[in-house]
Amino acid sequence: MAAFMPAGGAARKRRCAFQETGYSLGYVEGGMIYPGLDISTFTFLRDLAAHNDRGWFEAHRAEYEACWLKPGLDLVAALAPLCEAMMPRLIAVPKLNQSLRRIHQDTRFSKDKTPYQPWLHLILSTGPEINKVPGMHLVLHPEGLGYGAGHYGLEPEALDRMRMRICDSGDRARLLAALETAGQAGSTLDPPDLTRVPKGYDPDPTWDHLLRRKGLILRTQATLTPPDWLFTPRAPEQLADIIRAHLPLLAWLVN
Repeated sequence: MAAFMPAGGAARKRRCAFQETGYSLGYVEGGMIYPGLDISTFTFLRDLAAHNDRGWFEAHRAEYEACWLKPGLDLVAALAPLCEAMMPRLIAVPKLNQSLRRIHQDTRFSKDKTPYQPWLHLILSTGPEINKVPGMHLVLHPEGLGYGAGHYGLEPEALDRMRMRICDSGDRARLLAALETAGQAGSTLDPPDLTRVPKGYDPDPTWDHLLRRKGLILRTQATLTPPDWLFTPRAPEQLADIIRAHLPLLAWLVN
């Protein structure tokens, strides 16, 4: 990916632009003013990726709050009214560990023992049990932007129900149309989880890869260089356009 932050001293000087410029999310005449993301968020993510340890994090906690926590919550708040008007309606809760996922990494069952996740992860959910129901994911990485939609790790009963729907020609046609719509926004399916079609289902090479999944996830397969609009007041509406391209898939999943 192309670099988008100056190296060395210039980056450090710009690291906490929110504090220097008095960044705030205000309200005027009942409407929310969202100024756009600040480049310092990506600076913080790059620095965290390079110094992923508790000592560095605690020494830079003020930057975490100004350049990660506040802009993350503000972006969720700016997206909330747009999500409310979508169909299916998406829930955007501007709280930590709600729509804004925690930066701390759960290392209990992970081979990766680094304590922090060097990205900013938003989930816009189809239901109140965020991260347990179908949803839209927006992720800011040190190198840029990624996004996707779907439902991870279905329970056996829900997985059987999804596979039965895939076998129905009408339901399958609606799903394939939804995948095509999301594909126009740059999201594609991950590889199937299984090498063979589960027992009890007739294989069809044109679409049986859909049966070989334990969930249904569509996402960007590479991080995208941050678009210029991300740093402007147009960011919420531009992100909403991306989200809308994934709504047919979410509607299919919650049906």
